[in-house]
Amino acid sequence: MKKNRFGLIGKNISYSFSRGYFAEKFENLNLEDYSYENFDLQSIDEFEKLIKENKAVKGFNVTIPYKQAILPYLNKIDEIALQIGAVNTIKVEKNNLIGYNTDVIGFKKSIYPHLKEHHKSALILGTGGASKAVAYVFKSLAIDYKFVSRRPKKNQLSYDDLDKDKMLAHTVIVNCTPLGTYPETKKRPNILYDFISDKHLLYDLIYNPAKTSFLKAGEANGATIVNGLRMLELQAEASWDIWNA
Repeated sequence: MKKNRFGLIGKNISYSFSRGYFAEKFENLNLEDYSYENFDLQSIDEFEKLIKENKAVKGFNVTIPYKQAILPYLNKIDEIALQIGAVNTIKVEKNNLIGYNTDVIGFKKSIYPHLKEHHKSALILGTGGASKAVAYVFKSLAIDYKFVSRRPKKNQLSYDDLDKDKMLAHTVIVNCTPLGTYPETKKRPNILYDFISDKHLLYDLIYNPAKTSFLKAGEANGATIVNGLRMLELQAEASWDIWNA
């Protein structure tokens, strides 16, 4: 067994980007004593057993659906991750589990080059852990945003609320739902794509396929489109920095 072990915690994660990314990284850096593995948990309740049985693991990434559910299991949470209410990176230090959020870094660095002066208002489709990092970034960039949900809470919009005026007023739209992920590539969020124009920026956190049905519909109407691959690469590198700090 390798001396420096890292891994991904999630559910049904055989498709995982992270394992392939870090395997390639370790190979390129000639880090022969490093490994990265998937820890597929059917319930977050299995996490304590995982930790007891894998004490040699030095760091974890956390993905859907556990970015929020993981919080009670951590000994310490970084201030930014605490504000967001979601963790996607864990550093194991002297048997303490310390939670961080590197989605913030990945999203901010990957969307920033595409933002124009008129991108003042955004719609965030979905309300899971990743959406909270997106909201944190928009707040830091002084971009107004609204969450859109199938089951909207106070101050959130439903998909039925997205009329022509709202679509035209919100020129940044970020898909934080799993709709359109391989293999169900024909699915997409139920919004009024006819009102998307060349003023819009559509960003999909999904990276497989590279061009989702959501992005294709935006592109057909002239929108700038960005998928989630660069965000994933950037958040992975930020995780690596944390583990090695």
